[in-house]
Amino acid sequence: MDRDPQHRPGPASQAGDRVTDGPPDPPSDGRGVVVFMTGLSGAGKSTIAEALADRLRAAGREVSILDGDELRKHLSADLGFDRASRDRQVHRAAELAAADAADGKVVIAALMAPFDAARRDARTVVAPVARFVLVHVAAPLEVAEARDPKGLYRRARAGELSNFIGIDEPYEAPADADVVIDTTVTSVDDAVESLLRALSE
Repeated sequence: MDRDPQHRPGPASQAGDRVTDGPPDPPSDGRGVVVFMTGLSGAGKSTIAEALADRLRAAGREVSILDGDELRKHLSADLGFDRASRDRQVHRAAELAAADAADGKVVIAALMAPFDAARRDARTVVAPVARFVLVHVAAPLEVAEARDPKGLYRRARAGELSNFIGIDEPYEAPADADVVIDTTVTSVDDAVESLLRALSE
């Protein structure tokens, strides 16, 4: 990944560029949107999701957040961490997000969603009823592991967790992301600005 924080036109926007003519306006046409954040554990998905939600709510948009860990406690409490279970978790999250976004909400889904096929399925589920914006919250494994806010990498290295993404199984970085945020060089504020620009396009 190019670490130079510049805005680049094309299918994926790189976060980190600063605007000089004021902050971008959040989406205001009332159309539902699903902002689907994917990335390694510790990449920064939840932090950016909360900050984006705050900005959108301040602008008058109705926003909901679907956090992968919270979904596992409730909607997906019956699922494990094998590939089939992870894919099912993503599908359920997409269905829930689509239902909310169909009513005009901005839904921010923050899940690891490590596999390309499941993310493509999520886009297919959402696309008929709302806009789908795939955001890769990117950080190298060594950086995410050094952060390790929940101690999960330490437990995985100790053999206490199995099928752990980045340790036991690879994370499939999306080639079709609409926005890429490299959290090694991009602040939370700059990430939010980049996402608001993407949503206003």
